[in-house]
Amino acid sequence: MNEPNVAINMSGLDFRQDVEPLIKEFYPLLYNKAGGVTVSFALEDGRMRLAVGGTSAAGDNVQVCDAAAEITEEFISGETDAKKRHRAYRNQLLRALYRLLSGYTGKELPWGVLTGVRPTKLIFERLERGEAKHLQFMYDNYYVSKEKAALATRIAAVEYQLLDAIDYRNGYSLYIGVPFCPSICNYCSFGSHPIERFADCIEPYIEALKKEIRAVSSCFPGRVLETVYFGGGTPTSISAKQLRELIRCVKESFDMSGVREFTVEAGRPDSITEDKLLLLKDEGITRISINPQSMVERTLETIGRRHTAQQVRDAFAMARRLGFDNINMDLIAGLTGEDINDFDYTLSEIEKLDPDSVTVHTLARKRAARLTTEGELYEGNEARDVAQMVETAASFMKAHGYEPYYLYRQKNMTDNLENVGYARPGKEGLYNILIMEEKQIILACGSGASSKFVRDAGDKRFERVENVKNVHEYIDRIDEMISRKLDYIAEHGIS
Repeated sequence: MNEPNVAINMSGLDFRQDVEPLIKEFYPLLYNKAGGVTVSFALEDGRMRLAVGGTSAAGDNVQVCDAAAEITEEFISGETDAKKRHRAYRNQLLRALYRLLSGYTGKELPWGVLTGVRPTKLIFERLERGEAKHLQFMYDNYYVSKEKAALATRIAAVEYQLLDAIDYRNGYSLYIGVPFCPSICNYCSFGSHPIERFADCIEPYIEALKKEIRAVSSCFPGRVLETVYFGGGTPTSISAKQLRELIRCVKESFDMSGVREFTVEAGRPDSITEDKLLLLKDEGITRISINPQSMVERTLETIGRRHTAQQVRDAFAMARRLGFDNINMDLIAGLTGEDINDFDYTLSEIEKLDPDSVTVHTLARKRAARLTTEGELYEGNEARDVAQMVETAASFMKAHGYEPYYLYRQKNMTDNLENVGYARPGKEGLYNILIMEEKQIILACGSGASSKFVRDAGDKRFERVENVKNVHEYIDRIDEMISRKLDYIAEHGIS
C-alpha cells in the first residue's frame, strides 16, 4: 500500500518517537497518496515553532499550517529533574502539534495525544498517590475525550481494587513463550512460526526452553510467584506430550504454592484436542483462551486462520464439558473486509457460547505483518464501521454482565481506538493487568520473550531484557539468553 512519505525536521528537539505516531493519526486526512508530508519543529528563545507542509498531487508546495507555541516556564519551573523537564517539554510539544493538526483537519482523536500502550497506567499511579479529578487530568494534559477518559478511569479503578488484594509489589509473574501456530494470520507480527515448516526444531526448542526455565527458577527466592502465563504463538500447537513436559518443568522448577492464576492460551481451535484439554485440566490450569477473532467464515479464510467457526464452537463445548470454568475469547474489530453486520453476527455467536471473559481488540497495522507487507492484496477490502464495532461491543458486554477490567493500545490502531478486556466478576485475568500496568517483575522464557524488571520502585521504571525472536537462534544461543537475565539481575541487585 503506497502511503505518503513523512519527513520530520527538528531543531533543538529530540521527540521523533513521540511525534511520528501522532502525525500518523492525522496525515491520511491531510494529504492524498500522491503527496508528501513535512513537519518541522524549532525551539528558539523559549518559543516552539511547528510548521506542517507538503506537496500536492500536482507537485506544488503547500504550506498547511505555521504557528508557534510558548514553552511556559511556569509549567516546568518546579521541575529540577532533567528527565521530568524533558517530559514537560515533550508534553507541551505534543499538545501544540495536536492543536495545529486538529484545527486544520477538524479531526479530534479519542485518545488525544496519547499514543503509548498504557493509558490506564497514568490513572492507576494517581490512585496510588491518592489523587483525584482523573477525568479532568486526562483531558487537560492529554486531550483525551470524555468518553475514553471515563473508560480509562473506570478500568483503572477496577485494576486497583483487584491488585490491592495481592502483594504485587513483592511478587512476580512468569511468562513461557511457545512460538508455533498452525498458520500465521495476516495481521500478526509476533515471532510466531508455522508449525509444519518448523516441525524439525520443536523438540530442540522445547529442550532449550526447559533449560532456560530451570536456570532462572531460583532468581527470586524472596518473592512469591503469583501468575503463570503460557503464550505464543499457540502453546496447544505442540503435542500433548510436549505441552505436559513444559508445564511439569515449570511446576518442578518453581515454588507454585502462591500461584493465583495459571493461564494457557489454547487460542487456535484447530490446535485443540481432547487429550490436550484433559492434560491442562489434570495439571491444574485455571484459565484458557479459545480465540476465534471472528465467526464469519469468509473472514477466517481471508485472514489466514485455516479453521472454521464450527471448530470454535466444538472446541469451546468440549472445554466446558471437561470442566473449564474460566474461558476467554478474543475478537478483533476491523478485520479485512468486515463491516458492522459481520461484527454483530460474531457477537451473536459469542452470546450462544457464553465465555467467562472476552477481549475486544481493534486491528493494528503492524509493520511486519502480511497485512502491511503485502498490503496491495487487501486494498479496497478494508474494514468499515470500526468505531461502531467497538461501541457495539461495549454495549453488548454491559448487557451481558461483563465489566471492562484492562485496557491497552498499540501504534497504528484503526481509528485511534483501543483494546479492552471484559470479564464477569471474578474471572478477570490478573496477568493481563500486571503486565499492562507494569507493577510487577515479569520473568519471561522462550524465543522473543521479554522479561521486565522494576528498577526503581520510586520512579516505577521498567527495563526490558529480551530474548532473540528467531527459533533457530534461540536454540543455538540459549546459554546467552540465560546469561542476559542472570547477569542483569546480579548487576542491578534485583532479588
